[in-house]
Amino acid sequence: MPKKTAKTAHPDGLQLGRAVEWPKTPEEAKLDGVPNPQADTDYLVRFTVPEFTSICPVTGQPDFAHLVVDYAPGRFLLESKSLKLFVASFRNHGAFHEDCTVMIGKRITTEIKPKWLRIGGYWYPRGGIPIDVFWQTGKVPKGLWVPDQGVAPYRGRG
Repeated sequence: MPKKTAKTAHPDGLQLGRAVEWPKTPEEAKLDGVPNPQADTDYLVRFTVPEFTSICPVTGQPDFAHLVVDYAPGRFLLESKSLKLFVASFRNHGAFHEDCTVMIGKRITTEIKPKWLRIGGYWYPRGGIPIDVFWQTGKVPKGLWVPDQGVAPYRGRG
């Protein structure tokens, strides 16, 4: 039986519930949205990616981050399997911390059109300097409870 790719047509268009190949690049990866049954209610969804990996575009060395994505869904929810495949596609992607973090936030926003989204990229030190990157769309919807992302600043041995 031939392997299916992330772009293979599926009756409902989703990757969920079927075997798909890992996408080789972020551009090849597909993010799936599913209907939000609570679209008339403002609430927060959080995805935590504690083992994000990409490649330094200059040295080719691996970079590691702890990502936190918070969003207030609109008509669609971000389907978690597709997010897993999308973030895994960065394993061999060469880009700076800032580019990876903002690219992920923008791509999710483009695909599912949340009411609001923020992403925190907490990158482990490169050259002895940790880099934290934050991006969000607009203002937080009125009345939405947005907890702290819960990631302590890097302190090394301090």
